[in-house]
Amino acid sequence: MKPLVQVSDLCKSYRDFALEGVSLTVEPGCVCGLVGPNGAGKSTLIKCLLGLVTPNGGSVEVLGEPVPWAPSLARDLKARVGVVFDTIPLPRALRVSAVGGVGKAAYPEWDDDRFRSLCQDYGLGPTKSVGELSRGMGMRLSLAFALAHDPDLLILDEATAGLDPMARDEVLDDLRAFMAQDERRGVLMATHITTDLEKAADEVVCLDGGRVAFDLAKEDITDTAGVVRCTAEQFERLRAAGVEGLRWERRPYETVVMAPDRRALAAACPDLAVGRATIEEYMTLAVKGEREA
Repeated sequence: MKPLVQVSDLCKSYRDFALEGVSLTVEPGCVCGLVGPNGAGKSTLIKCLLGLVTPNGGSVEVLGEPVPWAPSLARDLKARVGVVFDTIPLPRALRVSAVGGVGKAAYPEWDDDRFRSLCQDYGLGPTKSVGELSRGMGMRLSLAFALAHDPDLLILDEATAGLDPMARDEVLDDLRAFMAQDERRGVLMATHITTDLEKAADEVVCLDGGRVAFDLAKEDITDTAGVVRCTAEQFERLRAAGVEGLRWERRPYETVVMAPDRRALAAACPDLAVGRATIEEYMTLAVKGEREA
């Protein structure tokens, strides 16, 4: 099967920012998490995938077709992509009960029963208008809308932002169910809530300053990499041991050190407690940490 998303050497320049040589792949059956600091380029990348902005270089393919899609293919391909932005792209005066009509007009595979069921599960009252919804409830409405037309690819931009932990778990359950229904499906999920990716992602791509800082299987981060907190003296001893790939951040009362191989780190400092890395720790040290020149 072809990749659902294939980005190669993508460049997009603005006056004060640029994506530079970004490459990324989302395979069928994969949930790909997209992380990075504010302004790293995540939303720009997603807009390039959807044909909302035109790249200055490189190539973008979605569902096996180059973006922008040919006019003869655009409607059918767009129907196979579900999108949740960080804002609700629906008229504020529209009532929840009328949103299904918009979906039915836009998508040939629209499932009105599925939409109503999701709205009920998410606690979305049919008489409320879009403008009356909180940010969290608006995200739930957008997700229900995206799932109800049976897409092959979901692209989520901060879809769990504004939700409480229990509500986020419900959304993640829906994503798992979406993936379980068909092995050809995939998800690209941009988020600042890295704990959600620890529960749902297969791969994690980090952007920093418009470039790819790392692209790793989640297990390479959470199961293989290690983090240790040590004194300045312990840190110098650790550096002298020659552990490969060290990154570190000096803080007022400790130095936080990360290595891609937790076992090698533990062998070099047997007197220190080496823990598994979280995605947030790995991202922070990959982006902000120092390393050997």
